[in-house]
Amino acid sequence: MEFDLLRLEKRIDTVILTDRAILCLEFKTGGPTDAARAEAEDYALDLRDFHAGSRTHAIVPVLVAGTGSFQPPAQPWLFPKQPTDPLVTGAAGLTEMIVWVQEMIPVPPVPIDGAAWLTSPYRPVPTIVEAATMLYARNGVAEIAEARADAANLTRTAGAIARHVAAAQRDGSRLVIFVTGIPGAGKTLCGLNAVFGQTRDDNRAFLTGNVPLVAVLRAALSRDATQRKVCDRREAERRVKQALQNVHRFLEDGATDPNYLPPERLIVFDEAQRAWDEAKAKLGTRNKPSRLTASEPAHTLEIMGRRQGWAVIIALIGNGQEINTGEAGLREWGRVIAADSRWRAVAARRVVDAAESSQRLAEEGASWLTCDEELDLTVPMRSVRDRSGAAWVDAVLRGDLDAARTIAASAPELAYFVTRDATAWRQAIRHFARGRRRAGLVRSSGAKRLRAEGLAAEVESGEVPDWFLRHWPDIRASDALETAATEYACQGLELDVVGLAWGGDFSQASEGWRAWRFVGQAWQRDLKEYEFVRNTYRVLLTRARYETIIWVPPGSPVDEPFHDRTRPASRMDAIAAFLVACGARPLPALPPPLPAPALL
Repeated sequence: MEFDLLRLEKRIDTVILTDRAILCLEFKTGGPTDAARAEAEDYALDLRDFHAGSRTHAIVPVLVAGTGSFQPPAQPWLFPKQPTDPLVTGAAGLTEMIVWVQEMIPVPPVPIDGAAWLTSPYRPVPTIVEAATMLYARNGVAEIAEARADAANLTRTAGAIARHVAAAQRDGSRLVIFVTGIPGAGKTLCGLNAVFGQTRDDNRAFLTGNVPLVAVLRAALSRDATQRKVCDRREAERRVKQALQNVHRFLEDGATDPNYLPPERLIVFDEAQRAWDEAKAKLGTRNKPSRLTASEPAHTLEIMGRRQGWAVIIALIGNGQEINTGEAGLREWGRVIAADSRWRAVAARRVVDAAESSQRLAEEGASWLTCDEELDLTVPMRSVRDRSGAAWVDAVLRGDLDAARTIAASAPELAYFVTRDATAWRQAIRHFARGRRRAGLVRSSGAKRLRAEGLAAEVESGEVPDWFLRHWPDIRASDALETAATEYACQGLELDVVGLAWGGDFSQASEGWRAWRFVGQAWQRDLKEYEFVRNTYRVLLTRARYETIIWVPPGSPVDEPFHDRTRPASRMDAIAAFLVACGARPLPALPPPLPAPALL
């Protein structure tokens, strides 16, 4: 009874172990609803994915609603689907339901051992929103890092950050700590831990130029603090705004008054490789002149160096995720640190060995730089079932067919699917998003001709918190599948199931990938921003914790009436063929959705 999942205070009402099945019971006093059935299914999914003692056994989610009897499903029961489709019964039919399950499920080769099951570890992989909420509620990253056996990398990096911060405090020194890593490896989590972890004070802040990330985390943390009755809503919002700040506003405020002393001694600069260069910094947001007179890295060091004593900047570096012009890169950080003798830096060798000069912090032997390999996150944490996704995406976007195919062949759970049918695409997204798993559509901001394929709507900036935090049947939620998030709305955030609409801005040809920009009424080759377009698809292809279903529109065939030259079918065919050749699986035929639950 009240089986504790140790994840955001989740508890299963009742778990019944038989010799052949694990029954997860969710009790509701009213009648059955889709939301209640999804909740029961979600608990079963959590056991399957995160509870070691449940992975090899049949798991049956059960909604016990009202007082009626049990009616077996009208459709054939989809065992051995894991977990099974939810069963619905009233209190009077509970015994009959258990007997029916026992008759339907054969005895496994190794029956369930109740005592061993109870002692099996439950190691959840939280979403970034869940992780931030737990950290804000004063849990440390070490507790979250028990998510998987391969999460030692995350714990090690968090420990290295804490060690370097402690040394700066002890010595009264100024230090920039660069944390690098592949997409989905936990950089944001390490940054949040430095601000919200076990050592909590008001002189630490998480700064980011990622406006959607700030909006979503602020909304989630203030709601959670209010629900836990820590304080009222207004006070919760005030505290969260103090800890989660827009980096551009932080720098402009500091640049306005040269005598201003920031209250923070430690700041986390999220996506620091995307800090603005001098030209972009002077131009400001929305092309309005700002108060900045130098690059953002230069202003950051100057502002944080005003106070006497120690100061630390933790710069989170998302390698291969530069998606806009005006981003200064690591080279600018290295230049301003080298020019100010008060500051030193520590980072993994990745920042010295980078092939691209703009992302190289320093040349070999820089006197102000110390190398620490524990600051490099190399193990992907976002994907729950498979760790090969980031490497596969990198090979695909490099156009390395052999490497991508080899990775896919050695990763049977690599969950990338391709379809040309928009209806099947949406059906598959809903099929894979079982329980309370969050699904959503994503697309490139440059994929302008998706409008002609029926996908024009993008998530507006003010809609992002509702899109990421609400659930269907709220039409503002991501799983309504009505609007798509661009790379700007979803970078740094994640979904359980992603539906990626591939646009005409990044296509496959005999010589490799090509980037395109839509100007007027035609596509033009985009040679200048090729890397930005490619990185856009890297961001979009690495947002999913479970499945990514890619829809490549059919385009417009040459011989059809009213042929649309802006949507050439041959170009879209080449994209789909290359993805499948790399190891993405054609979307299989899926069973029809279950009918709504009913009781006698």
